[in-house]
Amino acid sequence: MPEPGTVAVIGGGPAGLMAAEVLAEAGQSVSLFDAMPSVGRKFLLAGKGGLNLTHSEGFEDLLARYGTAAGHLRPMLSALDNQAIRRWAAELGVSTFVGTSGRVFPAEMKAAPLLRAWLHRLRGQGLRLHMRHRWRGWAEDGQALCFDSPQGPLQLRPAATVLALGGASWPQLGSDGAWQAWLRARGVDVAALQPTNCGFDVGWSPHLSSRFAGAPLKSVAISWNAPDGSPRQQRGECVVTETGLEGSLIYAASAALREGIARDGQARFALDLLPARTLGEVQRELAHPRGTRSLATHLKSRLHLDGVKAALLWELVPRAQWTDAALLAAHIKALQVTVKRARPLAEAISSAGGVRFDAMDSRLMLRALPGVFCAGEMLDWEAPTGGYLLTACLATGRWAGQGVLQWLRQGRGVAHCAPFPEPPAPNS
Repeated sequence: MPEPGTVAVIGGGPAGLMAAEVLAEAGQSVSLFDAMPSVGRKFLLAGKGGLNLTHSEGFEDLLARYGTAAGHLRPMLSALDNQAIRRWAAELGVSTFVGTSGRVFPAEMKAAPLLRAWLHRLRGQGLRLHMRHRWRGWAEDGQALCFDSPQGPLQLRPAATVLALGGASWPQLGSDGAWQAWLRARGVDVAALQPTNCGFDVGWSPHLSSRFAGAPLKSVAISWNAPDGSPRQQRGECVVTETGLEGSLIYAASAALREGIARDGQARFALDLLPARTLGEVQRELAHPRGTRSLATHLKSRLHLDGVKAALLWELVPRAQWTDAALLAAHIKALQVTVKRARPLAEAISSAGGVRFDAMDSRLMLRALPGVFCAGEMLDWEAPTGGYLLTACLATGRWAGQGVLQWLRQGRGVAHCAPFPEPPAPNS
């Protein structure tokens, strides 16, 4: 038996690390390259507020969060579902718990301990880390990988390659989307990257913007139509920004809002300012005689509606409707908010678009580039926050790693095997 060929994994996020783990466990020689000084930069940032590893909901409900990509992701998520991710974390010595929202977190609520344990195990399996190695596509021969490295330009010809380069959100953490042009030039179908899990611009008045930017909107709900036209509703919270709205509640509707803007130039959703009260209850409270009290005082005393919620009401409801109790109640329960544009991709939590599934075979190998596999956020899927992003990154990374093993075991790629130089001391 020939010695296992070296496999290059490009990208040190969760998808790349998971692909590397599968390969290293199987005895492959694996080198991981990343442009940054250390791996897992975005992973660590996500963990600052409490790392959301996955979600505890049933498989079919979890799968539905991936929208039109659910069919493609089904086998990958079946192979590494939410329970399997919790077992994987436990094997690393990281216990997890289910929060009140159903989200799964490490007991320490931090990403760093998990990443340290993971890297310790990967190094023990023989993984070699090459930091500050920025991939620049392929050489003219179409085979060699080109890198800018601390030692200068570098060309490598691996037995197989896993690309796990992320999308283009938070580019300062390493994912800048430059790979799109290099893949398209090699005949790979790539959907344009777009922001998702992002804020949206409304265009507030200077008064609201100056007084309430940064104010949280708690205990509210939004209603919108999904891209397939089905009605959706979700309760939670969001934040008023200088230009519009952002936060988990807005992120949940971001795909539909983005598509609506692309189609119609704007999109709309309904904001329920008092989801715990029925429309009839709100109407009755507003109809109560207020005497000489101002309407603002009346809203505060009868409905406890003041501050940023009242400000949004005054901002978006025509003045002529303020004294009509029935109309005002309807606005409180379904305040129409029109968004005009998504915030820039660099500000988004994640990106939509990427390598189309039709451009890959069932192993996530590019049809146009045999021996090159893709994983993680650079694939054409999107999901809301809540553990779904990390779940799919881990699952596709595992699937791509297994795809490489299958491809190599068929005897392909071994002839091109070339050893990699020893990396400098790893910096994690």
